[in-house]
Amino acid sequence: MTTTDDLPTDPRPTWFAALDRVAALAAAVPADRMADPTPCDGFDVRTLLAHLVTTVRRPAALAAGTDPAAPPLVSADVLDAPAAAYVAEAAAVQVAWSRPDTGALLDRTVRLPFGEVPGRTAVWAFVNETLVHGWDLAVATGQDPEGDPELATTALVAARQLIPAEPRGGPVPFAPVVPPAPGAGPAERLANWSGRSRP
Repeated sequence: MTTTDDLPTDPRPTWFAALDRVAALAAAVPADRMADPTPCDGFDVRTLLAHLVTTVRRPAALAAGTDPAAPPLVSADVLDAPAAAYVAEAAAVQVAWSRPDTGALLDRTVRLPFGEVPGRTAVWAFVNETLVHGWDLAVATGQDPEGDPELATTALVAARQLIPAEPRGGPVPFAPVVPPAPGAGPAERLANWSGRSRP
C-alpha cells in the first residue's frame, strides 16, 4: 500500500456511507438466499455476511484499543442471523469512529492484520473492503450492485492508489486485476481492481 493523495483528508464520511450502503443490502437479503454462492471465493451469502461482521469488528477493536487481528475471518457467533448482526455492528462502529479520540487515529500509525499503516490509509482500506464485499453481496442476491456512483468512484480512486496492480498475492492479498466488462459501472470496476468478476 502507498499513499492517499488527492483524496478527502478525512475518509470517515466515505466509509460511513459505504457502511450504510452495505447495511441496506444486508437488510434486504432474502432468507432463502443464504446458501447461494458469491463472487468471493469460499463464501456463500451467509458466510460472506459473517465475514462482513468481522470487517466492522476489526476497526471497532482499533477504536477500543484492542487487537484488530483478534476477530476471526468469519464471525461464527452470528451465523444464525448474520444480516441483522451486520446492520447493528455497522451502525455501532460509526458511533465509535465519530468520537474525537478515535478521529485522532487518522494521524497515527495503526496495526492491522496486513501490517502497520497510517490511520487514514487504514480507513481507506475499510472503504474498499466494505464496498467490494457489498458488490459481492449484491451480485449474489440479485440486488443493485452499483449503488451511488460517486461513492464507488471515490473508493476506486483510493484503491488504485493503495493497492498496486502488480504484484498480487502474498503481502498484497488480492487476485490479479480483472479487465472491466464493457459498460461496467464504478462499483464493478472497483470489484475488478480487487480481482473480482461476475460469476
